[in-house]
Amino acid sequence: MAGSELVLAYAYEDTYRDLHHPAVIIGGCFAVVAVVLSLFLILQHLRSYTNPAEQKWIVAVLFMVPVYATESIISLWNPRLSLACDILRNCYEAFGLYSFGSYLIACLGGERRVVELLENEPRKRLGKPLIERAEEDQQVHQRSFSNFLFHPCLIGKDLLTIEKFGLVQYMILKTLCAFLALLLEVFGVYGDGEFKWYYGYPYITVVINFSQMWALYCLVQFYDVTHERLRPIKPLAKFISFKAIVFATWWQGVGIALLCAFGVLPEEGKLQTALQDFLICIEMSIAAVAHIFVFSAEPYNFLPVSEYGKVTTETTKAGLKVEESNKEKPVVLEKTETQVKAPGTGIKESVQDIVVEGGQRVVEDVVLTINQAIGPMEKGVTKIQETFHHRKTDSDNDHEESELGVEEHVEQLLANESHPELHV
Repeated sequence: MAGSELVLAYAYEDTYRDLHHPAVIIGGCFAVVAVVLSLFLILQHLRSYTNPAEQKWIVAVLFMVPVYATESIISLWNPRLSLACDILRNCYEAFGLYSFGSYLIACLGGERRVVELLENEPRKRLGKPLIERAEEDQQVHQRSFSNFLFHPCLIGKDLLTIEKFGLVQYMILKTLCAFLALLLEVFGVYGDGEFKWYYGYPYITVVINFSQMWALYCLVQFYDVTHERLRPIKPLAKFISFKAIVFATWWQGVGIALLCAFGVLPEEGKLQTALQDFLICIEMSIAAVAHIFVFSAEPYNFLPVSEYGKVTTETTKAGLKVEESNKEKPVVLEKTETQVKAPGTGIKESVQDIVVEGGQRVVEDVVLTINQAIGPMEKGVTKIQETFHHRKTDSDNDHEESELGVEEHVEQLLANESHPELHV
C-alpha cells in the first residue's frame, strides 16, 4: 500500500514538472495582457480625474486585476511564495469589495444624500399618511433585522449603516484571517486545502465564507433599494463584473480543494495551488477586457458647460420617411449636443488624492465599525454585571432578613422562658 502511494506521488510530481513550464508561459501571457489593459484604463482615469468622489474608488476596484494577475503568476512561477501571495490577494479582495460599495455611495451623491434617499424610501413605498408615520417608524425600528432580510426598503437610513458594517467587517476579518493563516503555516498546522479537523484551514474557510456571504448580501440589499437611482451608471454590468472576480476566485479555490478531497483531482498541494493560479491569470485577462467597457473613463472626459474647458459640438442626423396623404416624404432629424472637453489632470495629484483622501476614509470607517461592534459587547457585559449585582444585593437582603427573623425568634423564646406564667 505504501509502495503504491509512493509511486503515485512520483507520478504526480512528474506530471507537475512537465506541465509547470508551459503553464507559466501561457499564464504569464494572460497576466501581461491583464496588467497592461488595466494599467492603461487606470491611467485614463488618472488623466481625466474630474470626479474624485467616484473615481478614487473606481481606480481601487480596477487595481484588483493587476494585483490578482501579478500575485498569481508569481505564485505559479515559485510555489514557495504562494501563501504570501494568497494573503496579499485576499486582503486586497476585501478592500476591493469595500471600494465598490463606496463607489455606489459616491454615485448617489455621498452619504448625506444617501441618508435622505433612504429616509424617503419607506414612506414612498408604503404611502402612509403623516399621522401614521410615528407609529410606522416605531414598528420599523422594532423589526429592523427582519425588514433588512425581507424588506430592506423599509428600514431607512439604517440600511446604509448595515451595508457599511457588512463591508468593513469583511475587510477586517479577511485581513486577520490571512495573517492567522500565515502564523498557522509557520507552525505547520494550517493545512492549505485540507479539510481535516486538526488543521486551521477548514475553520478559517468557514469564517471567511460566512463573512463574505454577509458582506455580499448587504451589498445586494443596498443595490436592490437604490438600483433605480443608479440606473445612469448602468450598475448591473458593474456589479456582475466585480462580483464575478470575488466569487469566481474564492469559490473556485474551495471547489478545487473539495475535488482534491474527494479524489477527483490529485491530492497534491502544489497541483492545487498551480491550477488555481493558472485559472486566475486567464480570468483576469477577461476581467480586464470587460472593465474597459464597464468602467470606461469616457464619461469623465467632459464637464458641464458652465465649467472651463474646450467646447465641442456634435451634430447627429437621421433620415426618416413619413406618410402624408398616401405619399412618402423624406424627413431629416437633427440633434446637436454640446460638450466641454475637460482639461487634463496631473497623475501625481490624482494619486495623492486617492491615497490620502481614500486612506482617511477607510480608517474612519474601520474605527467606526470597530466601535459599533464593541458597543453592544460593552452593554452586554454591563448588563451581566448589573444582573449579578442585583442578585447579590437581593441575596444579601434575604440573608439579613433571615438573620433578623432568627434573632426575633430567639428573643421570643427567651422572653417565654423568663415569664412562663404567661403561658399558663
